[in-house]
Amino acid sequence: MEFDIQRYTPEWAERWNQFVARSKNATFLFDRRYMDYHQDRFSDSSLLFIRDGEPYALLPANRVGATLYSHQGLSYGGLIMSEQCTTKKVCHLFTELCDYLHADGINKVVYKAVPWIFHQLPSEEDLFAISLCCKARLVGREVSSTLMPSKPVVWKRDRRYAAGKAERNGISISRNEQEYAAFWDVLSDNLLRTHGATPVHTLQEMELLHSRFPEQIQLWVAHDENGQLLAGTVLYVSSEVVHSQYISATPEGKHLHAVDALYHHIISNAFSEAHFIDLGTSNMPHNNELHESLIYQKEGFGARAVCYDTYEWEITAK
Repeated sequence: MEFDIQRYTPEWAERWNQFVARSKNATFLFDRRYMDYHQDRFSDSSLLFIRDGEPYALLPANRVGATLYSHQGLSYGGLIMSEQCTTKKVCHLFTELCDYLHADGINKVVYKAVPWIFHQLPSEEDLFAISLCCKARLVGREVSSTLMPSKPVVWKRDRRYAAGKAERNGISISRNEQEYAAFWDVLSDNLLRTHGATPVHTLQEMELLHSRFPEQIQLWVAHDENGQLLAGTVLYVSSEVVHSQYISATPEGKHLHAVDALYHHIISNAFSEAHFIDLGTSNMPHNNELHESLIYQKEGFGARAVCYDTYEWEITAK
């Protein structure tokens, strides 16, 4: 066996976080200070792959019955790799992983790869390995809308008009982490009315995560001339991507095009040097079909498609 596969325990936390920090395809979501905020909801089954006494790769994961999932508390997952990882060794890793999981009573893996825009270096060794060695099949695909500030696509006419109107209406944009509670009221009301849903994070959870990652988790808000909150967006800022985790507006904010003003400022000013700005997925919550009006708005800002893919394979005896 080339790898010593170890189940994650809290004693590994410091070395885990150190590996995440220098990985070629990780973001702060894989730091245990982020992952463990909802540890009571998941049976953590994360794994470390040790080679020559040192971590070679990590797999954030949880277990439900006889199925191992790329951690379901994260937007994406998959194998976290250092720049030393090579295709041949990653193939060996997945072969040994399947043997390990079979011995542990796992009969299926659901695997959500890290989308390529988050990679600091090319990092798709895992996609090749799960296809070749595990016979994985694509079972899910979400479409996200992403733009590159360095190669801007001209905004659609209605988005340009809306942003201009917002400016003429005196809407101001600022970063303000003191308004999480007010924004969460707006967000929760919108989700309940439109989807009968609630935010994935509670207000208390988001405030906790922001306190742990004050520069990576930012709240940007739009106000009218009287200081009234009209809209906001929670941004997850990693080395390659500024990702809009949540965005919402009040009825008045929608009327005054506050979201257009927010995105104009984020794209053209606050994060004009970012490699990618990801405006999030546009799949319907219940059937995964395309939410056409939502993606129309995002593509109006010049964003184009990036896929968030999910793979699956069975673990069988040799």
